[in-house]
Parts: sequence; structure tokens; C-alpha cells
Amino acid sequence: KIMSKLLFNDFNAVTSKQWKQKIQADLKGADYNDTLIWQTAEDIHVKPFYHADEFNFDLNKISNSKATEWNICQSIYVFDINKSNKKALQAISKGAESIKFIIPNENTSISNLIENIDTNKTTLHFELEFISEEFIHQFVKISNSKKIYVFNDIIGNLVKSGNWYKSLEDDHKKFDAITDKLHTISIDLGLYQNAGANIVQQLAYALAHTNEYLNHLDSKLNKEQKQTLKVVFNIAVGTNYFFEIAKLRALRILWKSLANMYNMNEACHLIVTPSKRNKTIYDYNTNLLRTTTECMSAILGGANTVCNLAYDAIYHKDNEFGERIARNQLLILKHESYFDKVNNPSDGAYYIESLTNQLAEKSLELFKNIEANGGFLNQLKEGTIQRKIKESAAKEQQQFDEAKEILLGSNIHPNPKDKIKQELELYTFVKINQRKTLIEPIIEKRLAEKLEQERLKKED
Repeated sequence: KIMSKLLFNDFNAVTSKQWKQKIQADLKGADYNDTLIWQTAEDIHVKPFYHADEFNFDLNKISNSKATEWNICQSIYVFDINKSNKKALQAISKGAESIKFIIPNENTSISNLIENIDTNKTTLHFELEFISEEFIHQFVKISNSKKIYVFNDIIGNLVKSGNWYKSLEDDHKKFDAITDKLHTISIDLGLYQNAGANIVQQLAYALAHTNEYLNHLDSKLNKEQKQTLKVVFNIAVGTNYFFEIAKLRALRILWKSLANMYNMNEACHLIVTPSKRNKTIYDYNTNLLRTTTECMSAILGGANTVCNLAYDAIYHKDNEFGERIARNQLLILKHESYFDKVNNPSDGAYYIESLTNQLAEKSLELFKNIEANGGFLNQLKEGTIQRKIKESAAKEQQQFDEAKEILLGSNIHPNPKDKIKQELELYTFVKINQRKTLIEPIIEKRLAEKLEQERLKKED
């Protein structure tokens, strides 16, 4: 340490201006901005280097997220209670620290579903595909545990399906009852990513989506209830590695600002899953590489829970092999790659700090614009949110079609001998069901769908 100080005392500090001048000289006449700076879909200009003298905020400030405490999660769709219980217990015995149960209907006994699961050790997430005040009574006995989260995102259902479960009034009445009993609200912003929204949009819509709930609850909750309310964000991350790290960090900053406005608990729980948008059915093993880097982004960005996506999830039914590989990816990251040894590993990295700050600022600006124009629900009703996501998705799709955004094995270096038709167990493309809806639903769509459909037609 003493030697380091002596060594570096022999060198003068170099400013960002001096670095830029040196780079400009080495370019030998080429334009610095055109050659080395690229502009992203979020209108962020990425520079070739970042320097401490460019920041007007404290780089030594420590964020609150703790990468040493992230949980490995296994997602289980509850078709059969006994089988799902056995599957959960087996997953826990093989390294899962958290279970996410997806429950399709009210004919589910929660006590039977979680039998023999230690709720003091294992975090449990319950994603309900319906809303029912009566069903929630089953959770009251176990809801005192800090490790129980029940998703009750009625706006998320509206966005995805185009309709309320029943009506705005009835849904909010049940939402109030559920929130009163479980002290939890959840926001699904994974849909926005999977539908093609850029990162600034994802964050702004998450904030506006959440603000609808806080506006509604503000007068209904007392001071103590506001401080004990648990807020859960369900997030999808893509392969834009550093941007996805910054996205999660920016979300915590934005939530803290919004929470302070309502005197709410500043803490939030982030459950993160890899995106489906960039996954492919051809050369499907590349999905393993994509999900690995996406899970790395989730961890370094401060996720509380990481729920990996099986490499074959978009075209195979749930299967033991795919789920085991997905779980083992996380086990390797945690126990062999030491992704649980350092808290806040992204803090102080100039590039990530710059991205975090810019994403937060741009998202806050868009959020304010949404609020100035009537709020999130109003903009959904007018179709503004849907239109903006479609515009963003169309730009990304064009980049994919022109091979400017690359999915290896799909639009670059495809294997012409690769056959998949006989492997398909699920319909993996956008389904169109004509029905009447209150608003235009936001639809998930993968980038490679059109290309894959063309290849499937040519298969023998």
C-alpha cells in the first residue's frame, strides 16, 4: 500500500480533457464523435471512456442493495398441488433458495402446496392468475413471514389482457382488501421489456404504474402501514449487459424518490427473470449464454431474487432437464463464480454510474410527462403507452432484420441443417384471439419470430 502511494505520486493526474485530446490526436483526423460515440435507443451517447471529473455527485456513496443476499429462485406452474409440492421440495434440496408458484385458479390449497417447506428459510412468491379476496385468507396465517410475497397487480392484468378482472371498481375493492391483509403490492414491468419497450420507457412506466397504486392508497394507509408496505417489482432483463445493471440500480433510485413523496417504505424487492424477447428456437443452446449474462446483470444490478429462464422454455413444456440446467447456472454463479461475495459491486464504476444517472433522469422526465397528461391509466386508455412501445419495438425489429442487432444462430451465422419442427411442444409465436377489450393490450413478441416461421415452412 505504501509502495503504491509512492509509485503513483510520481505521476500527475490526467483530466478527461487531456484524455480526449490524446484520443483525438491518435484518430489522425477522424471525427471523435462519429468514430467513438454511439447512440442507444434510450438516446444515451456512450463514450469511449469515463472520468471521475465528469461527475457532479458523490461516487463513494454506497447503494443499499446487497449482492451477497440474492436468492436462487425456481418457478413452478401449479397444475397439480401434490406434484408441485414435491417439485418445490426437490428444487430446494438441489439448491433453490426461493420458489415462485404460478397459481392459475382458486382451487388450490396453499397449506398443501407449501407443506414441509420452511417458510423461515425459503422465500415464497405467489403469482395469481386471478384476483380473489377469499383466496387471500389462506395466506394470512403465513403472511407474517418477511419471506412471503403475493402478487396482486390488477393494472398489470389490465395491461396484459386489455381488461380488468371484472371492473375498475371491483378490482380496486379487492386490491384494497388484499393489500390490507398482506401489506404488499406488486408491479410487473417484465411485460414492457418483452413487448419491446426501451429501458427508459420500462423505468418510466414502472414508476407511473406504481404511482397509480400509491395515489389510490395514499389516503387509505396510516403512517405505520406506509412504512411496513412491501413493494415488489417483477423485472425482465435483456443482454445489454451494463445497461441492464444500470436499469435495476436506477429503478431503486426512482422508487426511493417516489416513496419519499408518499412517506412510504423506501425498500423494495426486485425479482428478476431473463427476457424472452431475444430467445430463439433455432440454435437454442445460445439461449444458455444469453440467460447467463442476463442473470449476471440481475445480480450485479442488485436483484433480491433471480428466477432463471430455462434455455428451452419458449418451445418445450416444463421439464426436469431444462429446469435443472437453469438452476445450475445460478448455482455456478453463486458458488463457483463468487457472485455473492461482494455487496454493491457496481458502485463507483464510472460507466455504470453514468448510465444509472442518465437512465434515472430520462425516466423521471418521461414519468413527469405521463403524469402531466393524465397519468398511466389515462394514457393506456388513450393508447399512448401502447403506441410508444410499438414504435420502440419496431425500431428494434428493424435493427434485427437488418442484422444490426445480432442474435447468433438466427440472423447471423444460422445453421441451415438445424431442424426444430419436431421439437416444438408449445406454440411459440404471438397468438391472436379476437375479443372485445377495454384497452389495447400490450403484447409480448420475440425478435426472431418472423424469421423462425419462415425457416419452419422450409423444413422437410
